[in-house]
Amino acid sequence: MRQVRSFFGGIYPKDVKQSTAGTPIQTLSAPETVVVPLLQHIGEEAKPVVAKGDEVLKGQLLAEADGAAGAPVHSPVSGKVLAIEPRPHPSGHSITAIVIENDGNDTWAERITHPDPVQLDAETILKRISEAGVVGMGGAGFPTAAKLTLPKGITLEYLIINGCECEPYFTTDQRLMVEYPEDIILGAKLMAKASGARKIVIAIEDNKPDAYASLKEHAGSIEIVLVPTRYPAGGEKQLIQQITGREVPSGGLPHQAGAVVQNVATARAVALAVRDGEPSIARVITVTGTPIAEPKNFLVPIGTPLADVIEATGGFTVKPGKVVVSGAMMGEAQFSLDVPITKTIGGVAAFTEEESATPDSTPCIKCARCVDVCPARLLPLKLEAFGMNERFDEAREYGALDCIECGACNYICPAKRPLLQYIRFAKLEIIARDQQPS
Repeated sequence: MRQVRSFFGGIYPKDVKQSTAGTPIQTLSAPETVVVPLLQHIGEEAKPVVAKGDEVLKGQLLAEADGAAGAPVHSPVSGKVLAIEPRPHPSGHSITAIVIENDGNDTWAERITHPDPVQLDAETILKRISEAGVVGMGGAGFPTAAKLTLPKGITLEYLIINGCECEPYFTTDQRLMVEYPEDIILGAKLMAKASGARKIVIAIEDNKPDAYASLKEHAGSIEIVLVPTRYPAGGEKQLIQQITGREVPSGGLPHQAGAVVQNVATARAVALAVRDGEPSIARVITVTGTPIAEPKNFLVPIGTPLADVIEATGGFTVKPGKVVVSGAMMGEAQFSLDVPITKTIGGVAAFTEEESATPDSTPCIKCARCVDVCPARLLPLKLEAFGMNERFDEAREYGALDCIECGACNYICPAKRPLLQYIRFAKLEIIARDQQPS
């Protein structure tokens, strides 16, 4: 067993995983109507290949990828297309979605399976991953096949499988590692072959001994590394530095440090895609929080409304003040429970009105605690000021684009400054300016 040293900065938020860490994954049936967004990745919306009134099968292609960073979208049920129209999306925007009436039969489209998919060549593995619509399920949503396709002349030394799950409320990845270790190991081997990675390393926080034991039993020669439990241990650049001793350059990409990082949920999705011919149409999530009657882990069809997954836990015991998807630290508060589960949502956390009350901020006291905890070694207090005053050139100069948006600065700030919100604002403005035609 190898345990590595921790990274610079980071925080120790209260761990509230106990209510679901030992709870087995339950399969949640698809609702009568599913709403499948055409944007579940970082690129452009997928282009529909079906029309209103069409009968579709489970796993059938609904929309094809548009652009290099796009990903196709498939049907999580068999049934009839009721509409293709803008619907509420977890991002807060209205995004085109395909609305399907579930016929309850779960009639599958034709699937191409393989009993020993590691024997396939790299090109075939990449093709199957791409056609299955697999994207980064740790939250980023970058198309997995594109991430595994490296520039010519680049040799990849490490494929790092991220099993840290440092978000304080969720146990999605922990349960996946406990219950589906063979799928995760297979997915890792397939991605290593597809990318040409010489070595696979699985990283797990040292507060998950059950996950470590489960994976160790099936890992063979694959190295499993324990990393200290500290948020955000699952950050891509932080993991690369801890495991390889190398730093991803400012503005650079992980392969420049000889590594690629993929989430354990993504690894399992790759195994299902290449071995079983199953596209990315469901994912495991944690549903938890003080107002939730019985916190649980579910395997949920994509397109299932939040209201349905919350009802499956027994509903709310008290009125929630806020419902957040994808994490208490990095997630997004929702304005409606009609928004659907997507490929990148790892969980749903509900908070009471008292827990979710926004504190009044006071002037910065220049204590530099935000600097001490920033894992990207930035100056959050300076970046907040630049964002607040729309000094975007200076924000760029001070490394705003290197911010990983972990929220550690917000968490530690004694003045309760909205540091991350203004840094995000600055980043969006910088990116928007860069995308404008010259």
